[in-house]
Amino acid sequence: MQVDAIQKTYRRWAPVYDLTFGRITQGGRILAAQHVNAQGGSVLEVGIGTGLALDFYSANVHVTGIDLSAEMLREAQLRATRKATGNLVGLHVMDARQIAFPDASFDHVAAMHIMSVVPEPERVLDEMARLCRPGGSVMIANHFAGRAEGWSLAERLAAPLANVLGWHSDFAIERVLGHPKLRLEDQRQVRPLGLMTFLRFRRVEG
Repeated sequence: MQVDAIQKTYRRWAPVYDLTFGRITQGGRILAAQHVNAQGGSVLEVGIGTGLALDFYSANVHVTGIDLSAEMLREAQLRATRKATGNLVGLHVMDARQIAFPDASFDHVAAMHIMSVVPEPERVLDEMARLCRPGGSVMIANHFAGRAEGWSLAERLAAPLANVLGWHSDFAIERVLGHPKLRLEDQRQVRPLGLMTFLRFRRVEG
């Protein structure tokens, strides 16, 4: 998807995202937050959307979020205000292919259900690796083609609807594997329905 298509799509989804896609994608956010809570420190959420993961981070975790959609970020700010834990450092409108933070700025970097949405996901992955300190964690939750048993037909039918749905159902997992600075440490299918896959990488030196 191109940038203008993404912005248009998520402008439309922002008011209802939590009640639709939000519910079936929550498992990956919970796994990411559990890992971050256990380790502590700072986390950058790339494509934070409406801030659904903010409900799961501990008060002592420092959260920064970026998103291409100003409408989504407004929802995230409202959520943070209601939650009132004070752990949100900031929300920024940014393109995930070129993130305006210095190298190794965060202990953890997470991308929850955006890799099949963004243009040039390989560039986004490069940015995530750059921004994570060595020894830190890079986490991705996403739907990947062929990973959810029994959903192949639905994936093929949904593929032409990418601009309407806001994501590519035929996105291959290989596009986020094999990065020289990221070592895969955890991979699992996520409830409900096993539609989503959670990946956790360790940022290695190099």
